[in-house]
Amino acid sequence: MKNKITEQPDPFKEPRQKDGVLACEFQGETLPMILRHEEVRRVAKDWQHFSSDAPFRVPIPSEEDVRSMRQLPVETDPPVHGEYREIVEPFFQRPRSAEMTAQVEKLVDRLVEEALAADSIEIVRHFALPIQSHTLTYLLNVPETEAATWISWGTHVFRDGVGQQKGAALEAYLHQQFDRAQANPGDDFFSALTKATFQGRPLTREEMMGFGNLTFAGGRDTVLNSISGIIGYLAGNAEALEYMRQDPKRIVAASEEFFRAITPLTHLARVCPVETDVHGMTVPPGGRVSLCFAAANYDETVFDAPEEVRLDRKPNPHVSFGFGAHLCLGAQHARLIVRSLLKSLCERVKSITVLHAEEHVENEARYQRAVAYDALTVKFNRR
Repeated sequence: MKNKITEQPDPFKEPRQKDGVLACEFQGETLPMILRHEEVRRVAKDWQHFSSDAPFRVPIPSEEDVRSMRQLPVETDPPVHGEYREIVEPFFQRPRSAEMTAQVEKLVDRLVEEALAADSIEIVRHFALPIQSHTLTYLLNVPETEAATWISWGTHVFRDGVGQQKGAALEAYLHQQFDRAQANPGDDFFSALTKATFQGRPLTREEMMGFGNLTFAGGRDTVLNSISGIIGYLAGNAEALEYMRQDPKRIVAASEEFFRAITPLTHLARVCPVETDVHGMTVPPGGRVSLCFAAANYDETVFDAPEEVRLDRKPNPHVSFGFGAHLCLGAQHARLIVRSLLKSLCERVKSITVLHAEEHVENEARYQRAVAYDALTVKFNRR
């Protein structure tokens, strides 16, 4: 058994232990990557000195070239962030409901059964992407037929293909949905935004677009990375399926360990309003820092044997969904998907055979990090 998510070593181990920071260039801008668990959590809460009020610049790489509006609520600071977040919170809490849980479990069971009936299946585009897209229709309370359009956008709404063209296509789609909702409002996400108010006034179209843009861009590749990373791991560790099968209550802790070990999103940025010293690196006013969740999740002062996958790891204070006020809106959605996937695999699948794998590797100026797969073709073997 290879009890690791990847054979690639933790690229942040040495700088995390030595300096706590790694200077890395992104798009011509050198950012200090904050690597230690305690400091990532501290900085994530310190919005006065490390701000998210920075349109286009919270993602790394920044996204000025692929969208024209601020993403909401992520690119704002408290207290405004909380006011914006409250507007959409009811939709992002839907995964807690029995109705949506049943919908997601039924969908995953169907797709697992289809995979079992086939000689092989490519996981990223033909299994994970349909799961992500169909479950998003449940979250947003829109017709499930919309999933076909979203699947056609590929694995990333900006980066899978020509970013500027894809960004424009997403914006055109969102305008169409908001036009429809304003003309004929219903109980869906788009209609709720057309009826919502902020600080006593209706939302502007740009604000509606900001919510919509984040909803489609923010949780797509991260869910795909989680699903493909889990299936890749289970292919090499059939005993992990048996471990969860023996007691399905183990699935909850196991899913959290997968989120930690995979860390589907490496990092996000914060902007320093004034000149700031970060471990001896001077960040100029308006300069950015990276909150490196991938490094924090492997901090050996917090996680014993962090490169090992321990499905019973407790406590597990991972930061895969961020920390503080900006804790990921989609966290409950991602958790429901992964728990439903593990439940279905335990019930139906004896083992998984990898037929072809292309690991996804982030190649940056100062590090290379393996994050799940660009392509993963497998055969599910029935119990």
